[in-house]
Amino acid sequence: MASAKTPKIVIIGAGVIGTVIAYNLSRRSGNSITILERDTPGSGASGHSFAWVNAFGKDPRDYHTLNRRSLDMWYRLAHQLNKDIGIHYGGEMRWEHKKERASELQHRIQKLQNWGYPCKLITSDEMLSLEPELSPGHVEAVSYSEADIHIEIDKFISVCLDRAIEFGVSLHTGHNVTDIIIDKDRIVAVKTTDAEFWCDMVVLACGIQTTELAALVGVHIPQQRSPGIVIKTSPCATVLHNVAVIHAPPSDANRQHLHLRQLADGTLRIGQGTQEGINLDDSQEHADSLLAQAKTYLPAIGIADAIPTPVGYRPMPLDGFPIFGFTKAVPNLYIALMHSGVTLAPLVGEMATLEILDGARVDWFNPYRLERLQ
Repeated sequence: MASAKTPKIVIIGAGVIGTVIAYNLSRRSGNSITILERDTPGSGASGHSFAWVNAFGKDPRDYHTLNRRSLDMWYRLAHQLNKDIGIHYGGEMRWEHKKERASELQHRIQKLQNWGYPCKLITSDEMLSLEPELSPGHVEAVSYSEADIHIEIDKFISVCLDRAIEFGVSLHTGHNVTDIIIDKDRIVAVKTTDAEFWCDMVVLACGIQTTELAALVGVHIPQQRSPGIVIKTSPCATVLHNVAVIHAPPSDANRQHLHLRQLADGTLRIGQGTQEGINLDDSQEHADSLLAQAKTYLPAIGIADAIPTPVGYRPMPLDGFPIFGFTKAVPNLYIALMHSGVTLAPLVGEMATLEILDGARVDWFNPYRLERLQ
């Protein structure tokens, strides 16, 4: 934890988590905060995220509640930043063609309603009233989760960094960390290819790189390999008029479920399967196939082109759940590692600030300490 003196804090990583922690820390006076980013802000997992903010499929109940709390905090963060952060309201809608999958969806909605999540089953007519461009085919069941949103991550990171820099944060891009210097059991400096940064504590918010950098000080952060693909398109007409995100069933037996959102510039982001599904195919053929499937449900997409994106490697702790907090082996090393970084960003920014600056041990984070994996 921080000393009574002005703490020098180095945050490694300028993705959504590193940025939001820096912003929250910077709102407190008397701190010296430096962000080190090896590439450009948001160029890692954040830039490859589908960026659907939700608590829909987040089990068990404690993890659902953590995500739900953070989802609700996005509204306050947007008000606080008071600038366009690329937030799209409107909720999430999904439907199923097959009776078995429809039954699963109906049970899921009932469970979420019992947990107090604002979602419901709706009719086909209500679905088309919300999104008149849809051509859904046969529909067995439809659900609508009205609180869900999606975020244009590049906009959010840009605004968050601008605010943090206004409050005195120093951002260094193109600085690849090569070493972390320890004196006894505490970090005293971080070395990059170009400089050395003396510090009182370090926050690792660098996604998959967290494991590599923690190992420099003898801390083991176990992760699983989680590659994924979200393709982009060229701009098209407005195809989603009210809903922020849709999840559509496979259009044939050889395909997976589809997820789609539209940005303010008219471009689409499309993925397949689950948010945690493994996908290594970043070919033009795969991108064209995803877009073709999207067009079966949204013909108004028209002549937009599919733009393949490189495989994105997502942070994924070994058991799939986040890791938060200072490590026991190195008491001034703070870990902020998770898959659901976009959903959890507002909550992590605020709670990590309490732990880093005030010495709090936020009990919401207790199930997600590193010690459970050691």
